[in-house]
Amino acid sequence: MIEIDGSHGEGGGQILRSSLALALLTGRAVRLVRIRANRPKPGLAAQHLTSVRAAARVGSAHVTGDALGSRELTFEPGPVAPGHYRFDIGTAGAIGLVLQTVHLPLALAGGGSTTVEVTGGTHVKKAPSTSFLDATWRAWMARLGLSLSLEVQRTGFFPRGGGHVTMKVQPAEAPEALSIAAAAEPGRSVSGFAAVAGLPEDIAARMAQRAEQRLRDAGIRASLNVEVWPGGPGAVLALTEGSERVPALFLGLGERGKPAERVADEAVDALLAHRAAGGGVDEHTADQLVLPLAFARGASAYPVARVTQHLLTNVDTVRRFVERDVRVEGEEGAPGRVTIGA
Repeated sequence: MIEIDGSHGEGGGQILRSSLALALLTGRAVRLVRIRANRPKPGLAAQHLTSVRAAARVGSAHVTGDALGSRELTFEPGPVAPGHYRFDIGTAGAIGLVLQTVHLPLALAGGGSTTVEVTGGTHVKKAPSTSFLDATWRAWMARLGLSLSLEVQRTGFFPRGGGHVTMKVQPAEAPEALSIAAAAEPGRSVSGFAAVAGLPEDIAARMAQRAEQRLRDAGIRASLNVEVWPGGPGAVLALTEGSERVPALFLGLGERGKPAERVADEAVDALLAHRAAGGGVDEHTADQLVLPLAFARGASAYPVARVTQHLLTNVDTVRRFVERDVRVEGEEGAPGRVTIGA
């Protein structure tokens, strides 16, 4: 049994989710201690507990410690089985984190396709939104030969939640290796949307106007759709940075008391920072590629826009389960490069 210290590195929920996926992929049992020790509220929150129970269900695992607030967990996996699964986080916890936990084990399980339905939050702070998953993460997975689809039946924001997303996963024998020599040149234009749910449409128009003006000032053409979604309340602005490879999506998220212009600035600042860093794989994708590429046939290498603690922590977690040479070149906070040996 592998023991993982949840306080290591960034000390958040990513260690838990990666460990669950790796246990399912390798068949190795894992014991996690000090789960989310570096967070204001340590232990399993609702979205982490749902990830544990989702991994246990798809992998017929024996689990101890799966309770809200638990800081220790033992997970002994069984065989992963394709099928139709439904999970309810019960709060506005991030749907995307649950989907990412079970995606790769289900894709490589063999057999038929799988459908996973999750209810919770689609656009919440400090977690990948379903907009990002659909535009960027799904495209990178397709680049690795891992085909999946995402359908958002209903959006869900903090604190109400209530979002509903369906992921369909197609089986694959193994991920394809990835070799990118240099960062991609940024596109000359940016697309995206400004959306509100349960709020006045003029808020979305203000977000779009602010983002388009700032991007014009930076010499970037922008074309943003103004959208009104059911449900809510919530507001979001997304900018998609096109390239000849995979689009990167940068998001600004509304919250109570936050002006529309600040939501737009959040997304624009993230996009401009990415360009200034040289345009490697965006920092939110960089750590998510390590796990599938650790199971690819052949060596991989790719540049990253910024070396983050999330990336370094995920590399350390993967090394505990998989005997491959995984390295990160570059200083934390600066551009770098990830290499994964054959």
